Amino acid sequence: MMLYFLSGVLLGAAIVWWAKHYVERRRHRIPTSWPLKTRLLVNTQERSVWLWLTKVMFDQHVLIKLPVTRFTAPMNQTEATHWYKLLNGVYCTFTICDVDGRVIGCVDVLGPNGLSMGNQSLKHSLLDQCSIRYLVVDPTNLPHLSQIRAAFLGEDEKSHHSQPLDSRFQDMREHLQAVVTRQRQSKAAETTPSGLVPLAGPEYPESRLASGWELNSFVSPLDSRVEEPKL
Repeated sequence: MMLYFLSGVLLGAAIVWWAKHYVERRRHRIPTSWPLKTRLLVNTQERSVWLWLTKVMFDQHVLIKLPVTRFTAPMNQTEATHWYKLLNGVYCTFTICDVDGRVIGCVDVLGPNGLSMGNQSLKHSLLDQCSIRYLVVDPTNLPHLSQIRAAFLGEDEKSHHSQPLDSRFQDMREHLQAVVTRQRQSKAAETTPSGLVPLAGPEYPESRLASGWELNSFVSPLDSRVEEPKL
């Protein structure tokens, strides 16, 4: 009788283990039909600030809701995982970067419930240490364009207005052409003898989702470009 009881217990434990393992495997399996739908990147207030920023910062790039871990890196790589877990959920509504991909400033948009002082203080402290300007704007009371350009680009208001608009656009065009030429030359130097850029390597895993490995250059530096010194 005891033998039957023990056999039943072992069989029950085996069934429970198998069921748990089966459910766990299904959770990590790529679904045939995703229970998701698309949504807009910005709400109405954020969109108005976005359009305003693209006009004011016409010679820069405006990125949307970028996590700070995408453009910062830990000084001590052994602590990278700790700081990534702490900062991974921290992002700014808009991030301004130049044509070389260097971030120069971040902008947060006040929502209906405002923005907590703790959130603002964290970003002020972090971004200021990285020499990145941080600004919180009210979509109903936006600052003058000269204020944000002076804050982010260090432009003097008088010299900005004294320079003809055509001249400013010509300077920007020449700068952009020089950057594009430099990037093309750099890419040409990195190509293989066949003229194709190799895609093999750790930057291109077969399936990050299937393997469970999240590739992130904050934790594991993977950037192909070396940080250039600021002029």
